[in-house]
Amino acid sequence: MTPIDAVDARYSSALHELARAMGIATEYWSQSGEHVQVAERTLRAVITAMGGDPSTTESVDQSLREREIRAWRRVLPPTLVITEGDEHRLPVHVDHGASVRVAVECEDGRSLELAQLEHWVAPREVDGRLVGEASFCVPADLPLGWHVLIASTPEGISRGTVVVTPRRLPARALAVKERMWGLMVQLYALRSQHSWGMGDTVDARDLATWSSVSLGADFLLLNPMHASTFVPPMEPSPYLPSSRRFMNPIYLRIETINEFAYLTAKARKAIGDLLTELHALPDDRIDRDAIWAAKAEALRVIADIELSVGRQASFDAFVAHLGPGLIDFATWSALACEYGARWTLWPAEYRHPANEAVSEWRMRHADEVRWHLWLQWLMDEQLAQAQSSALRAGMTIGIVHDLAVGVAYDGADAWALQDVLATGVSVGAPPDMYNQLGQNWAQPPWRPDALAEAGFVPYRDMLRTVLRNAGGIRIDHVLGLFRMWWVPEGEPADQGTYVSFDHEALVGILALEVDRVEALVVGEDLGTVEPWVQQVLADRGLLGTSIMWFERDEHGDIIDPNQWRRDVLASVTVHDLPPTAGYLRGEHVRLRHELGVLKGDLVTELDRAEKERADWLTLLAERDLIGRDEADTDHADIDEIVIALHRLIAQTPARLIGVSVPDLVGDVRTQNQPGTHQEYPNWQVPIADVSGNRVWLEDLARFPLTRAVAAAVNPSL
Repeated sequence: MTPIDAVDARYSSALHELARAMGIATEYWSQSGEHVQVAERTLRAVITAMGGDPSTTESVDQSLREREIRAWRRVLPPTLVITEGDEHRLPVHVDHGASVRVAVECEDGRSLELAQLEHWVAPREVDGRLVGEASFCVPADLPLGWHVLIASTPEGISRGTVVVTPRRLPARALAVKERMWGLMVQLYALRSQHSWGMGDTVDARDLATWSSVSLGADFLLLNPMHASTFVPPMEPSPYLPSSRRFMNPIYLRIETINEFAYLTAKARKAIGDLLTELHALPDDRIDRDAIWAAKAEALRVIADIELSVGRQASFDAFVAHLGPGLIDFATWSALACEYGARWTLWPAEYRHPANEAVSEWRMRHADEVRWHLWLQWLMDEQLAQAQSSALRAGMTIGIVHDLAVGVAYDGADAWALQDVLATGVSVGAPPDMYNQLGQNWAQPPWRPDALAEAGFVPYRDMLRTVLRNAGGIRIDHVLGLFRMWWVPEGEPADQGTYVSFDHEALVGILALEVDRVEALVVGEDLGTVEPWVQQVLADRGLLGTSIMWFERDEHGDIIDPNQWRRDVLASVTVHDLPPTAGYLRGEHVRLRHELGVLKGDLVTELDRAEKERADWLTLLAERDLIGRDEADTDHADIDEIVIALHRLIAQTPARLIGVSVPDLVGDVRTQNQPGTHQEYPNWQVPIADVSGNRVWLEDLARFPLTRAVAAAVNPSL
């Protein structure tokens, strides 16, 4: 009789082998240097989420065999992603001894027959038949783009895709100037006298134009503009969207919609009354539900105006260009308004976009679906106008859009793309010095195998849509293109593990799509980063991220600013950290204490924050950016320190410098306090001055700090 512990050892060994074959880490090194063995319950949950069966030793073995034999069941791989200038061996599977020819149909219409290679691979039995592997050479001179592979065998025609990606982004914008700078803003937080309770597309246009003409800015980095739900309560976080591909119409400026001009006086008055009601709302919070309710009512009125012949043609072309993905999004939006935002609770027949019942419902509710298509078209128009205005004003890059790391479980993408997203797990982050228990972001990750099976098309289409009206794109948590921390449902965030992705394919496709619109990429490569990851990004021409407060070595000492990375977007602060004035005043420590999320006692943490500030003030004094007396934190002039810190950023080699708009007005309140949900109004705080008074977009020019900070990073002012 086989001992029980021997059986358990056999199962454990097989489980670990399957996990590794699926790209699931069975062990890792933590940020603190600890070697961690991943719990088997975590491995089982993640294997299940990726379609494996870890229930028994036999099922594990079968899952491993299925994974090994999958490629042999198809003639061509669904998608082959390669780098320009490289030859590549293409495996083709046919009945052993059968003839096969392979050709490539290029995007430009050319057709090329591939040469077969002398590369022997032993045949193997697959589902009762003997299958052989022929090898063909994908030549090094294929042009950039998405090309079709066609294999002809006695059994018929098979098709696949070969994607040729740039070896390195040419970074055309970076070739124009050695150094560029721009503003960074959470757009909803910056209101103007004419916006509807929060910043919108016209505010983005005006801020970009004004900052370029008056301050010499080359770009404007916006928060993610991704779509949220249309059913209250609307998710406030722009980093937890319903869809990453489509936009949130809450950012529309009502009065600049073309058809607004044709409204009757009565209709205009009704819309004006809605705006008046919004202006009467309290100043201390951004009430998205009230704003969307008012805007939606106004938009319904405008939607009744018939489009002109040209406008109708433009709308039809937009819908046709974005295709089925846009139709699915509009369908989900309409269904959500009918049945609620949680699609997992909808009637069963509507829970998958491919169901016939969904098509029938869409036809019955065509007007409502069209309304959501129309909203996306308007957003596309207004964002295009913002980018065009920015470039005409003299910006080199223009609008830089932010791409969130994932989507909400119950949103449009989770419904439309459920076949390529994992269930039963969530994306997050392992424990680190800032979040000692790890993080669970409540977002379903791509399934690496399913995304590859889909030819990476959902990923490509998302990038193309976000890049339509952009001079650049920021990738939040760009490390997710390499590996992601998966947390099984019901487990604490520290009981997850890493799952690897085909980073060559994901980074390559990103580079290709960005290259096609001559934009640039900034990857947020902070956190637990292996050095080779940053090297891969740099080699492909993707910029990294440098935040002043994090530029310390393993001993906690400030890194010499002259030694900071060159190919980065550098800034003093970002949206997940307090504004610089708030940091210098210790507001972030007191806030965390008040919210009950401070790890140590208040006095100790304030002392630690004081030591950090003192380190920076000493460095500023050593570089003659402030006087020696100002290095005494008790007598420091906060505004002067904010200016000096930006001068310090300008002394680094960084190619791009970002300036947070709250730093222009002395704001001290953070936009997002990690570790909180209801305790703090995350993503709902409007920009204000140091006293908490509302700051309008029109006010920026009157703040002396605005021009002083801009001059710190742009000496030509």
